[in-house]
Amino acid sequence: MSGMMELLLKERIVAIVRGLEGEAADRAAEALIEGGIRLVEVTMNTPGAPKTIAGWREKFDGRAMIGAGTVLDLRMAREAVQAGAQYLISPNLDEEVIAFGLERGLSVWPGVMTPTEIVRAWKAGAEAVKVFPMASLGVEYLKEIRAPLDHIPMIATGGVDLTTIRAYFEAGAVAVGMGSRLLNRDWIRAGDFGRLTENARRYVEIVRSLT
Repeated sequence: MSGMMELLLKERIVAIVRGLEGEAADRAAEALIEGGIRLVEVTMNTPGAPKTIAGWREKFDGRAMIGAGTVLDLRMAREAVQAGAQYLISPNLDEEVIAFGLERGLSVWPGVMTPTEIVRAWKAGAEAVKVFPMASLGVEYLKEIRAPLDHIPMIATGGVDLTTIRAYFEAGAVAVGMGSRLLNRDWIRAGDFGRLTENARRYVEIVRSLT
């Protein structure tokens, strides 16, 4: 098991930063890390994503692991790794991206939905898969697919909030991916970064209470 995978199993929350750049992005990430989040991904469809990844690798070194999200293909994977991404996450399954990560000793957690995709990703070398979109599929779906595939670590992404997070872990998720519930746009616009920290802390405390 890779060190990144061990960290995922320990921390159990991946923050997804999408569409934020510049100072707002920096301050939001700082606020989440202050609240105890240790895995932060910047989606590659965010303007200036490589620049943000490179900046955060330096700024948050030793405090958080910075990954790239929405890595759809090999071109994006190369761009992300060149910027310094420490792990790659996709909404889709692309075996080339998994192979690229394996060659470089990087964890790749691809997006999957069906049992067939989950097994394909696992056979291709993914250490964990991102089951997406969970907001639409629901926690019962996760329970059902975990029954025959309980040897494959699954990250539930979508639909995770303070009222549902426990249910996702009880259904067998090893971790959750979270975007807007951690990065409230109204708070960011208002410059209320303290609320982001406080909110992140609440999620981190729930995770710690489960272990």
